[in-house]
Amino acid sequence: MSKDIATPIRTKEILNKYGFSFKKSLGQNFIIDPNILRNIVHHANLSEESGAIEVGPGIGALTEHLARAAKKVIAFEIDQRLLPVLEDTLSPYENVTVIHSDILKADVRTVLKQEMPNLEDVMVVANLPYYVTTPILIKLLTENLPIRGLVVMMQKEVADRITAKPGTKEYGSLSIAIQYYGTAEVAMIVPKTVFMPQPNVDSAVIRIIKHNEPPVQVISEDFFFEVTRASFAQRRKTILNNLQSGLSHGKEKKQDIIDALESCGIEPSRRGETLSIVEFGKLADSLYPFFYKQ
Repeated sequence: MSKDIATPIRTKEILNKYGFSFKKSLGQNFIIDPNILRNIVHHANLSEESGAIEVGPGIGALTEHLARAAKKVIAFEIDQRLLPVLEDTLSPYENVTVIHSDILKADVRTVLKQEMPNLEDVMVVANLPYYVTTPILIKLLTENLPIRGLVVMMQKEVADRITAKPGTKEYGSLSIAIQYYGTAEVAMIVPKTVFMPQPNVDSAVIRIIKHNEPPVQVISEDFFFEVTRASFAQRRKTILNNLQSGLSHGKEKKQDIIDALESCGIEPSRRGETLSIVEFGKLADSLYPFFYKQ
């Protein structure tokens, strides 16, 4: 087995060999601790019949651990400067395909069909660039891809928001959006000292296992998410005030909103962060006829 990429000495050697400089705009922070990487892969529960999708492989530190654990790895890398580096560092692993693409623009479903046609078990496993963590997560969850779930590293603060429970100050529309698609938990906390360069914040790895069915059945998913976003627009405001200002024509429909809240047994004076996903589902369905005439 080749020696791990993710040691401080080997990482520096690779960076020096290619004269690589970190781009802050791409949120590049490479992990320099093989134990952390082994742990991340462990949380993904991969087998020799699994596929792994990675976003932002960097110099291949996590990629090689995935290649050792899974049957096939697809890594999406946006930075062209890293392609020759990855070709070199990942040369011992024939089961890795690196795709030069922005994951947010990539047709992931088609890539999966081409690269992993017969794999039943696919996980996303990645150290996500911090500045686009949420858009990447939402894309991968909303596109209804044939994946079991995700094990991804992000800023601890974002992980806290994703896994927050009702009634806490971290709980918000992001918590509900993720909860709609899967069960999320913090798998491990990662100190900033294991990165090069060191970020300013600690990180966390979260594991999201996708639901077979959402925990609430709603008339319109789009409207459900519109209602949750509006409910958290200004955290100090009541749900009634937020829905009035956050939904289009909400001010004219104040009485309709009050009626919908009351029909769901939700006090208009409550705040968005006290509502569960089930309450938001009922509320969105009660509001829907007032905003979309059948």
